[in-house]
Amino acid sequence: MSWKYYRPVRVSPGAACDIILRPVVTEKSVRGSEFNQVTFRVPVSATKPVIRAAVEQLFEVKVRSVNTVRRKGKVKRFRGRTGRQADYKKAIVCLEDGHFIDIATGI
Repeated sequence: MSWKYYRPVRVSPGAACDIILRPVVTEKSVRGSEFNQVTFRVPVSATKPVIRAAVEQLFEVKVRSVNTVRRKGKVKRFRGRTGRQADYKKAIVCLEDGHFIDIATGI
């Protein structure tokens, strides 16, 4: 199914900033930029339509698709004490041809 059959989601500018927490800059995510993909860290409660609306509003681009990956927090030990890393969600956003987001500008 295409996205045009779904009801459009509206996101306020303040909420859009709360949905897109930060870009993920790793070797794998930078390789995705060759295919018009950008990776962001988002809250675990964020849905694909909300992520799509937030990216389109913040960066003024057209989004083709959104894929999400949920990562469970790992249990780690440090000096004999156990701790747990937080769960998080990544959103891999594929952009339409001719649109791009340059996240490497400030690096």
